[in-house]
Amino acid sequence: MDARLNLFGNPLLGTFLKHLNSAGKVIGDSALSAATQELVKIRASQINGCGFCTDMHTKDAAKAGETSTRLNLVAVWREATVFTDAERAALELAEQGTRIADAAGGVTDEAWANAAKYYDEEQLAALVSIIAVINTYNRLNVIVQQPAGDYRPGQFG
Repeated sequence: MDARLNLFGNPLLGTFLKHLNSAGKVIGDSALSAATQELVKIRASQINGCGFCTDMHTKDAAKAGETSTRLNLVAVWREATVFTDAERAALELAEQGTRIADAAGGVTDEAWANAAKYYDEEQLAALVSIIAVINTYNRLNVIVQQPAGDYRPGQFG
């Protein structure tokens, strides 16, 4: 399978991705835990059907020490006992923020209030930002049909 466009060889996309990666680094350096960031990226990528990002972020999370049990249960986090209440709140926010077209009004006040119980303003800003960034990556990869499976942890720096 070949991608429709070379995301890494096209000059315009290269410039765009450079800026998107810079935004991701700002979030990565925030007070939001790396584990929560990866869980959110994985869940949004699953919802969006982005194999490339799902492959990347499950492998990066595993390399960072995430357990296979938790990684295997991200898609069914509501029924799993392995996530903290804070992680559940982040996953709910990620789901609602990813599926904004599925509900009138987007993210519910309840989901926001629940997240605000566990995360301060900076962490909430990081959560909102990571949800926006991963959804952008997902859309790029899905539109161009970026193949999945060959990612190596740390491949992009």
